[in-house]
Amino acid sequence: MRALNLKIENKIAILEFDQPDSKVNLLNSATMQELAENIDQLAQKSQGEVKALIITSKKEGSFIAGADIKEIEQIQWAAEAKEKSEKGKQILNSLQNLDLITLAVINGDCLGGGLELAVACKYRVASFSDRVKIGLPEVKLGLVPGWGGTQRLPRLIGLTQALKMILSGQNISGREALRNGLVDRLFPEARLKEESFNFVRGFLEGTEHITRIRRKGFSKALLENNPLGRAVLFQQVKKNLLKKTSGFYPAPLKALEIIKRTYGKSNQSGFILESEIFSQLAVTEVSKNLIKVFYLNEKFKKFPWVSDQVKQTKVNKCGIVGAGLMGGGIAHLTSSHDIPTRIRDVNFEPLKKALKTAREIFDYSLRNRKLKKNQVEYKMGLISPTVTYQGFENTDIVIEAVVEDLSIKQKVFKELSQIISPRAVLASNTSALSIGRLAEAVSYPERVVGLHFFNPVHRMPLVEIIKSEKTSDQTLAQVIAFARGLGKTVIVVQDRPGFLVNRILFPYLNEAASLLEEGMQIEKIDRIARRFGMPLGPLELADEVGIDVGYKVAKILQDAFGDRMRIVSVLNNLIQKGLLGKKSGQGFYLHTGKRKIPNPQVYRMTKINNRGRVSDQAALKRMIYTMVNEAARCLEEKVVNCPETIDIGMIAGIGFPPFRAGLLRYADSIGIEAIVTDLVNFQNQFGQERFRPCDLLLEKSRQKQSFYTHDSNRKPEYA
Repeated sequence: MRALNLKIENKIAILEFDQPDSKVNLLNSATMQELAENIDQLAQKSQGEVKALIITSKKEGSFIAGADIKEIEQIQWAAEAKEKSEKGKQILNSLQNLDLITLAVINGDCLGGGLELAVACKYRVASFSDRVKIGLPEVKLGLVPGWGGTQRLPRLIGLTQALKMILSGQNISGREALRNGLVDRLFPEARLKEESFNFVRGFLEGTEHITRIRRKGFSKALLENNPLGRAVLFQQVKKNLLKKTSGFYPAPLKALEIIKRTYGKSNQSGFILESEIFSQLAVTEVSKNLIKVFYLNEKFKKFPWVSDQVKQTKVNKCGIVGAGLMGGGIAHLTSSHDIPTRIRDVNFEPLKKALKTAREIFDYSLRNRKLKKNQVEYKMGLISPTVTYQGFENTDIVIEAVVEDLSIKQKVFKELSQIISPRAVLASNTSALSIGRLAEAVSYPERVVGLHFFNPVHRMPLVEIIKSEKTSDQTLAQVIAFARGLGKTVIVVQDRPGFLVNRILFPYLNEAASLLEEGMQIEKIDRIARRFGMPLGPLELADEVGIDVGYKVAKILQDAFGDRMRIVSVLNNLIQKGLLGKKSGQGFYLHTGKRKIPNPQVYRMTKINNRGRVSDQAALKRMIYTMVNEAARCLEEKVVNCPETIDIGMIAGIGFPPFRAGLLRYADSIGIEAIVTDLVNFQNQFGQERFRPCDLLLEKSRQKQSFYTHDSNRKPEYA
């Protein structure tokens, strides 16, 4: 079956994309060949038989989702990538050169190659629908646009806006696209087809005219319209990119290089450089790894952790108990998705802070034009504070977010069980406590589940859902649908101490503290981790999260796993001195000004074990390999059933560097044998249980196996 259908009505050609057996349209080799054939056919008819071309999609909510990533992933040689880029450009150049009025009708996703096709048309219209997402996300895959996007987009919408879109890879809405001149008209979704025809007929009849006025301030115009101004702009953009990417992600810098070298020159010279750089990036390890992470994200957006036969109940109203940092963050999140939210605390002071937190996040969205003033007020109005349980009887889910104390949480659960609906779900935002133990406080443990958000709630994409032995599939299905409706990536884990992410994270933090006790400087430990690609060093992270928060998790893990998870003395000392991190102004760092500095008090209270100088490489191995070892134990104990769940959890939960494809993908790239050898050497050197390789690692080392088999596309399972 063909992906394109061409028909002609009253001298207007309609080219409709409808890729068979696919929810979206992708520009694979076969589809691009069809496109080329149709363009050639239209070129021959353009002498009076056809006056205009409308390109549209039959897929609901999707125009063209981009090139076929599977084909890009399979590219092995730069020459192959260059040929693919050049061929795509030739086809889109033919489209641009048609002596016709050409219009792209954008009814949903218009991404990557789809947008490059759209900007090769003379005009673009879109619907008002929120489903319209327009962007060039190639840099997120370690690539640059390969079909002319770096050349056509700056000419269409101006340098500043084009740089923003291309270098970030972020999508924009139809309204934003109209503001910056990327689309020429917006129409109601129900009338998009009709109005598109009217738009084209207006040109044919001489009644329609488009004047593209880029909305620029004086400073933007000054920057873009002269060489010196552009030099300043490019320098500032490069500085910001280096700060953001730390040099680990070459694609944004390469995209900037293309635009800097070709802006104001002929399209042809720009096309040549774009293809050259695209071909270089397409075969890099960074790009291959980012494509793996893309597939990982796509898999976990849709994976049915329970049978699709299980009925899912929609959450129409949410309750939250506890208006602290997490409770306030969750309240903002639910209200931002238009869910009426009742939030309770024992007095009004924390409730005021929670409302202030939500307001500040909404105001940020307002300043960045993500929301309008009336939308902010509406969403804020969905959060209703209370010091009683009044209103909780009407909720579909209640999220407990009180202090991390089992007895207090059980008391809250017992109180709630006497108030809420028999159909409502009781969820705990605990980061480590047993869900099964919490469920003992109620008479319906099948409706109790763990729902662990990460801080800050509005930024961190991951949610861990914890299923106790008694949690029902219906409860699980409802909470999964709820979390995904909030835009979160979901992983389901078994009810074990620390669950998944915190259990793997703690050995990393603890090892960093051990290095400190061996005389390594605070900033050096963090610098080693950041050079590996971590967004924050382990000691910086501890300060940000709150040393007391991490300590509570650490105590649970120490109690559960003994000497292997023994808390390093310096952490005990920090807790005793009240040095809790950023929240108290002091932790491993002093947080008194804009720039944090290592806290000298930490050195004074730390008993140094003079074991000799530790190399940067050894320090990094100790921090990362202890995480690998604990991750393998989680597989061994069936906390989760596959390496994919661990990798998405660590990327989305703690920011493990995506360019390394995940913790266990990284382990595979090093080799399990090499990791086991190093762990054994560390164990012999330090005599510590924490370095002992688990049975699964030892077995894989003996069998020369990796975590990922050749069947890397298998689906994760839930035990």
